[in-house]
Amino acid sequence: MEATPKVLDCYRLPWSLNDNILAWLEPTKRCNLYCQGCYSRNEKNSDKTLAQIRSDLDVFAKNRRVDSVSITGGDPLVHPEIVEIVRIIRAEYGLKPVINTNGLALTDELIRDLKKAGVFGFTLHVDSSQTRPGWKGADEPALNELRLDFAERIARVGDLTVNFNSTVFPHTLEHVPAMIEWAGRHIDIVHNMVFILFRTMRSRHFDYFANGKQVAATDDLVYLDEDKNPEPLMAQDVIAKIREADPAYQPSAFLGGTRDPQSFKWLIAGRIGDGRGIHGYVGPRFMELVQAGHHLFAGSYLAYSPPASLGLGLPLMLAGWTIDGGLRRSARRFAGNVLDSPGRLLRRQYFQAITIIQPVDMMEDGEPNMCDGCPDMTVHEGKLVWSCRLDEIKQYGCYLTPVPRARGQA
Repeated sequence: MEATPKVLDCYRLPWSLNDNILAWLEPTKRCNLYCQGCYSRNEKNSDKTLAQIRSDLDVFAKNRRVDSVSITGGDPLVHPEIVEIVRIIRAEYGLKPVINTNGLALTDELIRDLKKAGVFGFTLHVDSSQTRPGWKGADEPALNELRLDFAERIARVGDLTVNFNSTVFPHTLEHVPAMIEWAGRHIDIVHNMVFILFRTMRSRHFDYFANGKQVAATDDLVYLDEDKNPEPLMAQDVIAKIREADPAYQPSAFLGGTRDPQSFKWLIAGRIGDGRGIHGYVGPRFMELVQAGHHLFAGSYLAYSPPASLGLGLPLMLAGWTIDGGLRRSARRFAGNVLDSPGRLLRRQYFQAITIIQPVDMMEDGEPNMCDGCPDMTVHEGKLVWSCRLDEIKQYGCYLTPVPRARGQA
């Protein structure tokens, strides 16, 4: 088993505040499901008008070059104008609309209507912390049945990306390999698996201040405190767990932290397979070529690829043989698999991503270690803000300032 990757082993993704892959649009804060890992408060009467949504999009257009718009919330499917919102993003702003949803309101008819309006794909949040009707007590492997139902329904409509988010808690970490193995078996219709580590408040280590006044942040915000979640996970914990089941797993691109240069805030691996097995993982050079090449020819960094292009795994391995070590190893493994089972030569080979996202964590001096070049910046009162800390601004009018407690202080 290879050692845990270091930041210099991976390609540092070049995203920045002004030049990124995503705009994070929140048409509503309403939601029809409770998720324990969510950092957003469910707010009634929070639906934005189309004029307000255009205003948010104008802020992005003025300040941020992007490839795609993540439509999120709340759950965006509860917004009565969601189809028109998708049409506006695609037709008026020329961007790829991708809907982040729990899927409760996602009917087959709505999938078709959204595709006609120009939706590029869906990111579905499914995990065992949700109060999802009909799935009480289901663990992550059991929820793969629900994930497959979503993926198959979207695939029947066709030509739409399908991504899954899952919040990872200490007690669900052991299930991450099973979700990855399931995704590999359905690599033709599942394009990305995203694992988001649960965010924990740390009231035993820090006091929190807003505009110089101490506040009870653990009472006013939605995060669990460390007393209830005493062992916050880091990206390296997930890497180690994945490698217990798949020693070949190799991330190739990352976003670092604003304060900790060794932190993996976003960690991306790409692999090639055919549903019967994974041949290998792409290397850093491939990720660099994709991002730099897309920026050169399309003017933006790449967020999502069309599903048809994700089925070009064989040409990718052949074309990348001399460029990327990961593709070279994948091609050799593929050749060996074909020798063992010649029928696999006739099977389409697919690319699939695995992403780990580590939320804000605190340095010893209380300074937040954020995602450096965060894709999930949203708009609040005409300004770009971190979406994961928007509730702080709405509750207190500013980001909170953590101050370390004196040693021995209760």
